[in-house]
Amino acid sequence: MMGNDFIENRTFDEIKIGDQASLVRTLSLSDMQLFGLATGDADPDGPDAVANGMWGGGLIAAVLGTQLPGAGATYRSQSLQFVLPVRLGDTITASVRVVEKHPEHGVIVFECRCQNQNGEDVVLGRAEVEAPKTKLRYVRSALPDVSISTHDRYRQLIERTQGQTPLPTAIAHPSSAHAIAAAIEAAKAGLIDPILVGPGKKLRAAAAEAGCDISAFRLVTADHSHDAAAKAVALVHAGEAKLLMKGSLHTDELMAAVISATTGLRTERRISHAYVMDVAGRSSPLIITDAAVNILPSLQDKADIIRNAIDLAHVIGIEVPKVAILSAVETVNPDLPSTLDAAALCKMADRGQIVGGILDGPLALDNAISEAAAREKGIVSPVAGKAEILVVPNLEAGNMLAKQLTFLGGADAAGVVLGARVPIILTSRADTGRTRLASCAIAVLLARAAPKAAPGLGREVA
Repeated sequence: MMGNDFIENRTFDEIKIGDQASLVRTLSLSDMQLFGLATGDADPDGPDAVANGMWGGGLIAAVLGTQLPGAGATYRSQSLQFVLPVRLGDTITASVRVVEKHPEHGVIVFECRCQNQNGEDVVLGRAEVEAPKTKLRYVRSALPDVSISTHDRYRQLIERTQGQTPLPTAIAHPSSAHAIAAAIEAAKAGLIDPILVGPGKKLRAAAAEAGCDISAFRLVTADHSHDAAAKAVALVHAGEAKLLMKGSLHTDELMAAVISATTGLRTERRISHAYVMDVAGRSSPLIITDAAVNILPSLQDKADIIRNAIDLAHVIGIEVPKVAILSAVETVNPDLPSTLDAAALCKMADRGQIVGGILDGPLALDNAISEAAAREKGIVSPVAGKAEILVVPNLEAGNMLAKQLTFLGGADAAGVVLGARVPIILTSRADTGRTRLASCAIAVLLARAAPKAAPGLGREVA
């Protein structure tokens, strides 16, 4: 190998008995995950760590293929013994040494060894390689950046709910296999105790289709979806349910029952929806609001939407959330009403009318989430480039933003409705199992925190 910019192989004639080469690597979590993805190993850190020993064997192959002999070499055979497991964080030195040469076939036999940071042998063996006859020298290619989206933040949220009694949850009209499966899945995870509200015959048929046993759960009979929504809300009023969950009915059907002036679950707060997005490459969740309930919110509506989102951020562990109020530009423009609202909302925060977070706006999306973009525009702000809550100007913008992140960016979007007497879980047929569980976990955390600080929950409207 010549310098750092070029790779050069060594031909059979150039290689001598005793020649050596090596490389050093530290086994990281991403290495384990990528190895598992490439090999199909579902448990790369299993009890015997066999797969991780094989990762060490892969390092030997890398030395032979890139250094000695290098490009043009052909693997003939290999015999390795995995002496000790390779653990996460181990630093492995993989080395090869020439012990035999066979000119009649152009084959070289290598002694192979991997040692950990303690000098212990973890892999021992031999390899036979047909060495190249032609000299090759070429520019080293830059490897692509590869990352794995682990959605670890959702796992952490779910873990925070464990060890406590599942919350009774009224599920409105779960009359499809998908909706029943989502409820059972959340119950098995210890998040909720489902109360199934809907036509009994349909619910049992849906459970049979999903292969689920619902005999252990309470069933409240309703005639149709509107009736199921009303009866699910009534269960909350009666104190029999601590959460409300959407089944197989339209969101507007459920929300009509929720916002009813006489029997609904309204509070002094404006009801709003928030997505808690798990976006690859971000160190914390990204809250987008409102993308499902308020179509064209007024200034006062936006103030409540922000209050709800700030309370949600507190519950999921963001102590002082940075709130970006989005528009198309970062300057106040009388022709863009969203910029005027943003400026007014920031002034409301300055006067103590909105508390618990740091607000700035108007900000364009790039200036809200990219520090480089904010610097380029000369924006000096504690929020610009670091936003944790994105407040969109209307439902269309929020819905498109969330779905772009989900379907083009591989993000997960857990959804919850805030500002009602209890958190409301909205799930979609397109949601992954992980997303459905995260939505339930967020609602559970909100409900458990409500007696202390009433996050996202105002006083009930008389």
